[in-house]
Amino acid sequence: MEVKSDMRISVTPPRPGTWILDGNQACVEGALSAGCSFFAGYPITPASEILEMMSYRLPDSGGAFIQMEDELASINATIGAAWGGAIAMTATSGPGFSLMQEGIGYAAVTETPCVIVNVQRGGPATGQPTSASQQDVMQARYGSHGDYEIPVFAPSTTQETFDVTVRAFNTAIQYRTPVVILTDATIARTREKVRIPDQVWVEKTPRQPGPPGNPAGEVFRLFSPDDRGVPPSAVFGEGKNLLVEGQLHDEAGVRAGHLHDASAAFIHRLTRKILDNAHEFEDVQPFHTEGSSVVVLSYGSSVRPSLEAVEMAQTNGVDVGCIKIVSLWPFPDLTLKRLLKDARLIIVPEMNSGRICREVSRVVAGTAKVVSLPKIGGELHTPREILAEIDKGASSHAG
Repeated sequence: MEVKSDMRISVTPPRPGTWILDGNQACVEGALSAGCSFFAGYPITPASEILEMMSYRLPDSGGAFIQMEDELASINATIGAAWGGAIAMTATSGPGFSLMQEGIGYAAVTETPCVIVNVQRGGPATGQPTSASQQDVMQARYGSHGDYEIPVFAPSTTQETFDVTVRAFNTAIQYRTPVVILTDATIARTREKVRIPDQVWVEKTPRQPGPPGNPAGEVFRLFSPDDRGVPPSAVFGEGKNLLVEGQLHDEAGVRAGHLHDASAAFIHRLTRKILDNAHEFEDVQPFHTEGSSVVVLSYGSSVRPSLEAVEMAQTNGVDVGCIKIVSLWPFPDLTLKRLLKDARLIIVPEMNSGRICREVSRVVAGTAKVVSLPKIGGELHTPREILAEIDKGASSHAG
């Protein structure tokens, strides 16, 4: 097998094959493979390399790149490009992600397909610019105001970052929604083998156009859903009379914030189109969970030491399994209930003060003990730290 080296020296699209890439590079190549044609962003550690690579990879691929003056402008340019027909993306880290929240809410309410990458670092505020964190997992779900649902993915390897980026673009187009990818400084800097498939094997979801044209003067019903709750696709300049409104609106886009029933119906559809179809993009991967009374549940970078700790414990004769969550939001309640049916102890390592452990506790509803294993300060758990918690929990459970 031929393994190619760093692609930053080349502005030509990579040949299919296996490359040695870091997480930020894998994200860029995944976006380009998925058909990304527009990127707007502002440099911020540890996401800056995504912007840097897009600055020459996108124009070389026939797309458009623009460095904006800040992250507010970046998310708004991304939204505008999507309405101009581009397959659009932006990338940032903690402070920039905070600035983007109003724009993400606008993208949600206007049902704008776009991808936002957050390469997490420690916070709050300027925080730890060069250190890893998983402190933005709740912000990715609840960052903007009001009720809305958007898919959020959290890859744990460089290959998975490539694959998840492709899936994020397809999900954004299929469900007319913004999609968030949560990586972090560890994934961004980790160099591993990544297989880039031939383009004919990369799934690319085309936009599904609505009916052609409009009767004279009539506004196109841009928010009239199909049986999945997803409206048709349309962009400016196609001859349709479009109305895109940030206030709650009816199916034609006409403001309806003063109409309680219409507003309630809109929000219900906006949330249900993601929640009811989550099984289409859900990604939860179990490892030896059947019959295991002790389970380590993790996501993102924390998966890496978790899997190693579980393997070490199994070698020592401990009956323990592991669950990796890639599709973090909507939270996979039903799947986890099924996978955790035999568990009596669930250990949740996270690089934050303990966030997703609360969701796990809600799901198991007292049928198992949930132990939070938080770690803050910018360092990833070591396998032995997790192994120690497994051994302690297994001994306690045996007793």
